[in-house]
Amino acid sequence: MKKSNEFTEQNGADFLRKETPNNPMATRFRGYLPVIVDIETGGFNSATDAILELGAVIPGMTETGELIVDQTFFQRIVPFEGSNLEDSALKFTGIDPHHPLRIAQPERDVFNNFFDIVRGALKVNNCNRAILTGHNAHFDQSFVNAAAERHKFKRSPFHPFSNFDTATLSGLAFGQTVLARACEAAGIDFSSEEAHSARYDANKTAELFFCIVNRWKNLGGWPLRGD
Repeated sequence: MKKSNEFTEQNGADFLRKETPNNPMATRFRGYLPVIVDIETGGFNSATDAILELGAVIPGMTETGELIVDQTFFQRIVPFEGSNLEDSALKFTGIDPHHPLRIAQPERDVFNNFFDIVRGALKVNNCNRAILTGHNAHFDQSFVNAAAERHKFKRSPFHPFSNFDTATLSGLAFGQTVLARACEAAGIDFSSEEAHSARYDANKTAELFFCIVNRWKNLGGWPLRGD
């Protein structure tokens, strides 16, 4: 995946970037900035189950309209007080939330920091709002919304209910809806051993999304051309 800046894990550092008033991202998705998100959790219920990891990729766009990596974000998260942890979910992800060497931050701090980074990217790209992009995106979106509500953030940078779902897009583009199989069909390397980490899955979901969007452009599907 082509990169516009050094592929750097974001853990709270502020990145200074030159604003580009004519950035093509501003018009590609009707003023939305797609932010690729993957969340690993302690269960399926966003209201009660803990968020354990948050991974994200914030894209940029070249002057010719191709999506590229601009920033990445990853953070392990301390389960919020009173949250539920399902043994089956922990076994599936392989995450031990109580491991003594696990470097994790409080949920409020992580999301406050992440939202600030997304807002900065919105400004740089001259976009109005972020749109969560994920594989089976409704799952990640429900947890992002629950965290924002739990900590009473006045306004999330993400659209509250719209999203871009790479499971649907890859079903259209490649005839596959499982992330590993869609990546394989797209020619993207995928490791089952590294999967179910928010950092790894966010990066692979971003590769898949970029592949589909850029291929559509290269096939002549964008920008739209009238007859």
